[in-house]
Amino acid sequence: MTILRVHNLGKAYKQYFSHWARLAEWCLPSSRPRYHIHWALQNVNFEIDPGQAMGIVGMNGAGKSTLLKIIAGTTQPTTGSIEMKGRVAALLELGMGFHPDFTGRQNVTMAAQLFGFSVHEIQDLLPEIEAFAEIGDYIDQPVRTYSSGMQMRLAFSVATAKRPDLLIVDEALAVGDSYFQQKSFSRIRKFREEGTTLLLVSHDVGAILSICDRVALLHAGTMVKEGDPEEAIDFYRALLAEQDIGLIRQERQAHGKVQTISGRGEMIVSDIRLLDSNGLPIEAVEAGTRVTLEIRSRVNRPVPEVVAGFMIKDRLGQIMYGINSDRLRQPIEHLAAGDELVCRFQFAMNLGKGNYSVATALSRRDSHVTDNYEWRDGGFIFSVLNTKKPDFVGTVSLDAALEVQRISENQVNL
Repeated sequence: MTILRVHNLGKAYKQYFSHWARLAEWCLPSSRPRYHIHWALQNVNFEIDPGQAMGIVGMNGAGKSTLLKIIAGTTQPTTGSIEMKGRVAALLELGMGFHPDFTGRQNVTMAAQLFGFSVHEIQDLLPEIEAFAEIGDYIDQPVRTYSSGMQMRLAFSVATAKRPDLLIVDEALAVGDSYFQQKSFSRIRKFREEGTTLLLVSHDVGAILSICDRVALLHAGTMVKEGDPEEAIDFYRALLAEQDIGLIRQERQAHGKVQTISGRGEMIVSDIRLLDSNGLPIEAVEAGTRVTLEIRSRVNRPVPEVVAGFMIKDRLGQIMYGINSDRLRQPIEHLAAGDELVCRFQFAMNLGKGNYSVATALSRRDSHVTDNYEWRDGGFIFSVLNTKKPDFVGTVSLDAALEVQRISENQVNL
């Protein structure tokens, strides 16, 4: 059963040449057009089943918020259709239309009515909404006295006062303190376990990767990627640097992992190896063991300077660690065409057991967003084993030591 089906969705806006052109259209409706059509969305298609979580990513202006507004019903599409089942709760904009001169309690009552709650339901839910928001006596103060974080707390508390069948969340959760963000995502995860379908827009790729089953990437109003979260996020990261889809390619490797490669090609990575203490290649390593990550690159065109680096990502695509030559204060300059660059990074593999991937970066600056020679995601896959350390949980080994002191009741009373 599908809870949300989006078919051939499109949204177009008229962009007038001037204010006078808009007036002329009203006065002379049969005259020549005085505008051109801008498509904010075009040919968007996807389906979501109950209990799934779908993330939507893309650069500013890609059409993410427009898509959510159409699904929430606050904007009508120009083309296409949407089919939805169940109760929908949407948190699209900070404050959710709160009136600044009314108190938080009054705004909660009005907002809850817009969500379709009855007066009796609102009275029953109000104590829980107030408790979850944790804004204290401000609940009876005008909203204009609230900080942006307090508005977000109250808006989220109202939108999630009852578990919806479909929860739509835009960037609102990016506002506020980390404590309430964690609290909000805990509620979202609980709703998901109970069957709520989630549609989430966020620039926080960590949140997207940890929560979502699928990810859709929007670019210039069209959906360019939809499916596995790590593959879509890798493509998104490459797009942030290149701004040109034509310079990005994805290749499925023999082990089934998709490798995402972008860049202008002044330099390319020719080989990535993980070496043990004897310099021998390995694909599995014991937790805590010192290793060397060797990255070989070929120079295709002269390069005045290069920053070479790597990132290690877990199986979900979340970054565990990253470093480069610039941050290590080791500049690499004046490379000629035909040169080979070999970088060997030495470190202790203090990661938890599991599978990891290596991403490599070759760029002129610290960030691959500037002069990206090559960015390669999923370039190397390896495993970490743990047969010698205590069986810790998590992804990082901190090698904690324990000291126990016992104080008897007689000593306390002395």
